[in-house]
Amino acid sequence: MIKKSVSKKKLVRTVIQILISCVALSIVLIKTDTEKLLEIIGTANPLYLMLAFVVFNISKILNALRLNRFFRAIGLHLRELYNLQLYYLGMFYNMFLPGGIGGDGYKIYILQKNHSIKMVNVFNAVLWDRVAGVFALAFLTAVFLIPSGFAKLYTEYVPATYAVIALSYPLSWLLTRLLYKQFNSIFLITAGESILIQAAQALSAWLILLALSVPSNHIDYLAIFLVSTVAVVLPITVGGAGAREITFFYLLQPLGLDTNSGVALSLIFFAIGALSALIGMFLQGRAGEKHEKGKKNYEARV
Repeated sequence: MIKKSVSKKKLVRTVIQILISCVALSIVLIKTDTEKLLEIIGTANPLYLMLAFVVFNISKILNALRLNRFFRAIGLHLRELYNLQLYYLGMFYNMFLPGGIGGDGYKIYILQKNHSIKMVNVFNAVLWDRVAGVFALAFLTAVFLIPSGFAKLYTEYVPATYAVIALSYPLSWLLTRLLYKQFNSIFLITAGESILIQAAQALSAWLILLALSVPSNHIDYLAIFLVSTVAVVLPITVGGAGAREITFFYLLQPLGLDTNSGVALSLIFFAIGALSALIGMFLQGRAGEKHEKGKKNYEARV
């Protein structure tokens, strides 16, 4: 009975996520010149797109390395390749199985099951890895907003933006000291890795701008890209579909910039993320019997 109730809630959540994604994408596509949008995407430089794909996956490899650092801090020592396989599997589940087998939940279950470590410790490592990423995202977003057109358009918010820059990492350090002391020793290196990860994502977006031959205002597009990434972090859409596009559409308008280029950037970035997540499907066959047995047990439980 409980299992049916949980499954029903997950189904409802999945349906809501799909609806929100569809509504957001519909709003954008209805208000966008789709013919021009398709033309912009169709004439994109494939070399820059390939570089964007490579840089995006470098950011994911860095993310997997950072996560493994958190695992080692709780006494869980994984081979880097094995950890990378799990990471890409998690990406695949998050992207293509919304509301079902969550990528983070799957990793937590597999590691607890196969390595005899307390689930709460694995959960803490995965959670704080995510939190580290959020603080880096907030910091870098604020850094990009300062030189962007938004700083001139909304001068009253500039002091708050500087406050985010100044307080992001002191607050992150304080929370680590108070809540997760086991991660104190790796705070500095994971903080640096987090900045590199978000910077690599921004670099991937910039390469897409070059592919689309966007002539100017790259800082503005990248600032909106980082703001849209904050929107994508919220689990309200399927793999972030719709959240990034609608953010670009409405934030580019006050700056008087081409919304078609922004929406094209967001759609291509989503496609790169989806293609990268598919790597997890191929790695699943190489991850060995532990993954398969763990997956079946996890599916049975959720």
